[in-house]
Amino acid sequence: MRIHRSIPALFGLAMLVAACSPNALNMAPPSAETPWVPNGKEDGLWSTRTKPSPRGDNFGVPANPALAVMPQTPDIDGNRVYKLPELIDLAERNNPATRVAWERARQAALAVGMAEATYLPVITANVIGGQQTAEAPLPAPIGTQRYFETTASGVTSTVALQWLVFDFGQRAAVVDAAKQAAIAANVLFNGEHQKLIFDVTNAYYVYGASVTRAKIAQQTLKNSKAIQSATEDRLSRGLATSVETAQARQQVAQSQLRLVQAQGQQRDTYQALIAAMGINAMTRIQVADAGQRRLPDLPAVPLDSMIKLALSQRPDVIASYSAVQASKSGIKAAEAEFMPKVFVAGAVASGQGGFNVNGLSNIGQQSTGSGVLVGATVPLYDGGLRDAQLKQAQSVAAAAESTFRRTQTAAVTEIVAASNALRTALESYKAASALAAAAYTTYDAALEAYKHGVGTVTAATAADTGLLDARQAQADSHAAALVSAANLAFVVGAMTSEQAAAGIPQR
Repeated sequence: MRIHRSIPALFGLAMLVAACSPNALNMAPPSAETPWVPNGKEDGLWSTRTKPSPRGDNFGVPANPALAVMPQTPDIDGNRVYKLPELIDLAERNNPATRVAWERARQAALAVGMAEATYLPVITANVIGGQQTAEAPLPAPIGTQRYFETTASGVTSTVALQWLVFDFGQRAAVVDAAKQAAIAANVLFNGEHQKLIFDVTNAYYVYGASVTRAKIAQQTLKNSKAIQSATEDRLSRGLATSVETAQARQQVAQSQLRLVQAQGQQRDTYQALIAAMGINAMTRIQVADAGQRRLPDLPAVPLDSMIKLALSQRPDVIASYSAVQASKSGIKAAEAEFMPKVFVAGAVASGQGGFNVNGLSNIGQQSTGSGVLVGATVPLYDGGLRDAQLKQAQSVAAAAESTFRRTQTAAVTEIVAASNALRTALESYKAASALAAAAYTTYDAALEAYKHGVGTVTAATAADTGLLDARQAQADSHAAALVSAANLAFVVGAMTSEQAAAGIPQR
């Protein structure tokens, strides 16, 4: 019998396609020292082939203008001064991190649905059709006919059902693990919003401190110019020396440098605030001043009560506990692999076919059939695979338990540290405020004494520098106290909304 003539052609086509596979290497650089250039086949990333550099050593990547299109900026009112709750609201609506967390929560929820779907039967439909032609030489030619040709054709359709009826709780364990993962994803989604609220709050207060520092530096420059004016006045009356004048001018230059640095820091902290919000860095927003915000008191709740509250509501602790529960379900699923499984299978099939001999006869046939089977599978030997899977599940559960305990310990450490930081910041602000008040008095007295000829320009400039340092220390400690209060609320798990961020108890 001779194989149908189309078979060699199909085989040749398959060999031709296989021979094209090595051509995929053309997408890679030709050598380790030669730059890669697009060849116009990068799925539209670059539509045209790029010519190599004449020197052959340009490792730059061709520009694609389509990649420079930025997302639409949020609707910002340029005449509006945004307070902290409004900035948080903008961040929650535009920061990509919250959307990523949302998609993860959706994926985890869909995973639960996929796991629950294993309780239902699987129904499949198949249709198979084809034709086969064969030729065989005749013992003796019949007229012009030298070959005996047969053609067989047919179509078969089936509908099959497979249903796992009983598996000793394996699917239930898988579903429970998926539900625990979904709980963790949902909790971490809320946690991502809490983190965003804290990040924006922290950046807002740091920016407010930099604005205050710039204002202080501006005022210090005026004070330095007042000393220079007094020196020049005394010099015009022959009561000052050129050295004193040079010292006054040096103080003005130093104050100008401090102002430039403070203004640079203000620009940097503004960009940090925009980055924390997750919006385009080119966006311009007028931000309300936080420098005059009253500071909170120390929490009245005992530290141990605060820790218990935090451990019961912190997203990372809850998510870690869900991981522990999921790992325990993983052990149950692995143990069920040692048990038999009961299933039901059924099928309904129909087919029809034809048989043709030399085009002279056509024999047709049609048939139908159905059947239902109930069976059980019992694993006997698998080379230790199931035992290894069980031990792996137990190891995962042990690691999850240790991670949970470590998360609890880390949470307690963060709460204690945040409480101490808030206490220190409040005490530092109190001390800095007293220092600033004393520095005011010293500067005023030193300047007046110099004007009346009973003081020195050195004392006046030193008082000016001391006043600047004291006021900036006061501004820094004020911001540190606000940040510490926000951090304590965050590590306790209470930074849950823009109202909570703006509603830190005040004194």
